[in-house]
Amino acid sequence: MNKKACELGMKNTNFVTPHGLDNDEHYTTAYELAILTDYALNNSKFAEIVNTKSCTININGIARAINNTNELLGNLNGVNGVKTGFTGNAMRCLVTSCTREGNQIITVVLGADTKEKRTIDSTKLIQYAFSNYERINLEEIAKKEFEKWKQINEKRIYINKGENKKVELELKAIDNKLIPIKKGEQKDIQIEMNCIYQYEAPLIKGTKVGNLIIKNKEKIIEVVDIVIKEDIKKKTIRNYMFQFFENLPTCLDFYT
Repeated sequence: MNKKACELGMKNTNFVTPHGLDNDEHYTTAYELAILTDYALNNSKFAEIVNTKSCTININGIARAINNTNELLGNLNGVNGVKTGFTGNAMRCLVTSCTREGNQIITVVLGADTKEKRTIDSTKLIQYAFSNYERINLEEIAKKEFEKWKQINEKRIYINKGENKKVELELKAIDNKLIPIKKGEQKDIQIEMNCIYQYEAPLIKGTKVGNLIIKNKEKIIEVVDIVIKEDIKKKTIRNYMFQFFENLPTCLDFYT
């Protein structure tokens, strides 16, 4: 469990007990519980279990009903998990997953005095998130700006001794394709592009020539490489000979 926590970047989490009961060396944070939940929900069986309100099992041939202790499941629009908890030190806790119109959020409430308070706080967090945030297609915005920039700047790149005069550029994959943003703040998304315009052949496909920087105000969201789309070979003697004979009629006309 600690190895997996480390892989997920959970720097303030440490497990020492398999059951989660109080121990000074057994701890985590609300944020890192959200990270763990986000990872766990990728497991379809886990997602199915935490979204199940009740089920019936058989123990020694006797049917027994099991009910989910998550009070928001089935009672608040979009809630599909995840986990309640209680210990003497942790108090009442609730990790909730909620999906509406394709947008999913995870909320974590720890240390509530009562079950009622954790329910109220979780509901407030969920309602606030869906009322104040929207998801925007960052990939679409970045690619649109890149195409506009490319039309002007692609022609400016010069490859000295390059076999091809025309250079084709492409944008590497964008990791943050869809991001949540506070409603009305899409205007704060800025796209900046930087490029070096002179190179020496040969250059291989994928050579970085610049980058596209995506910002929300002054905060950098992602930096994406701008690369050469195809190999650019260095001119050979044969290329220079062809070039010479191609220009020969022009030279003769000049002297004539």
